[in-house]
Amino acid sequence: MELRHLRYFVAVAEDRHFGRAAARLHVTQSTLSTQVKALEREVGGPVFVRTSRRVELTEAGELLLVEARRTLAQADRALDVTRKSVRGEIGAVRIGFSGIAVLEGTLAEDLRRYHLAHPRVELHVSELPPAAQVQGLRDGTLDIGYSPDNGLGDVADLVVRRGVRTTLSIAARHDHPLADAASVSSADLAGENLVVYAADEDDVSVLDRLGAEQRARVHRVTSTLGALVLASAGAGVAVVPTATERVGLPDLVYRPLRDMAADVDVVTLSRPDELAGAVRAFVRSWGRREDG
Repeated sequence: MELRHLRYFVAVAEDRHFGRAAARLHVTQSTLSTQVKALEREVGGPVFVRTSRRVELTEAGELLLVEARRTLAQADRALDVTRKSVRGEIGAVRIGFSGIAVLEGTLAEDLRRYHLAHPRVELHVSELPPAAQVQGLRDGTLDIGYSPDNGLGDVADLVVRRGVRTTLSIAARHDHPLADAASVSSADLAGENLVVYAADEDDVSVLDRLGAEQRARVHRVTSTLGALVLASAGAGVAVVPTATERVGLPDLVYRPLRDMAADVDVVTLSRPDELAGAVRAFVRSWGRREDG
């Protein structure tokens, strides 16, 4: 039984007239009559009693009218939902992020812009290290990633968009000698216990800028807050993106690093062959942000 047959049947049942129903459907009366007869063959008996002036429903036709309306309504709803999904108006987007993406402001800005344009889409956010974001994108448990570019590894199979550039600062306990300086150089860090963000043992993006002796005195941590806590406790001087200064912890001060330029701080990650409409719409929103 085709949906077309049900639509023709409902039109005749509502108009009680083949000619008027045919005009409403923009088909010829003979075409409509042929399709209704095909429907009657399908159900095994008549659904209309035809007279010279009027068409009446049989008992079977009355039952079919109820079910046909339900079926057509559900089919229309299925089509509407599918179209909205393709356009990205409904669905869900699962986003992984590293702490610096929040502090730098890009993530919140993107989420707000997208939510205003797509209020019916569910947004799920999870704080994850870079390697976990990459794995989530590959195994389908994540749709979008916001990560520092260090610690990602090989991401040739993903789409990587470069974000904003940033500078580096140090975070130190207020009674640390460096806390009195207006700014700090890498030479000033000689002999200091340093705390740096490192996604894994291979992540040495900051350490590459330090001498061998300094690298031997480094605490690696896997979260920005972890670095700040150790610095606040006096366990070392944390080397952090300048945007981290938005986090105020007791007894912690920040000072700019003069001679250690940072690479791109936050990158966005997505799949090149994304099928979900809501996720594709999120990726398109990055272009509007860059254009604006």
